[in-house]
Amino acid sequence: MSTVVLVAAVVAAGLIAGLFYAYSCSVMPGLARGDDKTFVEAMRGINVAIVNPVFMLTFLGAPLLAGVAIFLNPGPRPWVIAGFVCLAAMLVITGALNIPLNNALESGGTDYAALRAQFETSWVRWNVLRTIASTAGFGCLVAALLTRRG
Repeated sequence: MSTVVLVAAVVAAGLIAGLFYAYSCSVMPGLARGDDKTFVEAMRGINVAIVNPVFMLTFLGAPLLAGVAIFLNPGPRPWVIAGFVCLAAMLVITGALNIPLNNALESGGTDYAALRAQFETSWVRWNVLRTIASTAGFGCLVAALLTRRG
């Protein structure tokens, strides 16, 4: 059972790290090329679409499974603990920084230039940080899986 949970944590962490990485290297640079209205309306649409069961399962599942794996994993627990801490940091960054920016963008009206100016640089910065945190979490969990005994 401990191997199944750890593998599930690795898969979920890889998916969420990959999602945030894709935003960092393609979605946000692509949207940056558009005009203010296109940028704001696209982000508004993305922010609504992403709140779905598949995303939530990986987003919340990765740290939850890593946390469970801490208690089930007889092998290299320090790697699992480090993975959990990184994934928990990703949750905190998202909840404390990215989501409030998303909410402000959604309720901000139609002054697209002002909304973009208040949103884009900060959101991208925090997304890079959560990309690093989730990727580190994924790497730690992979290390735990690779160095497992028995």
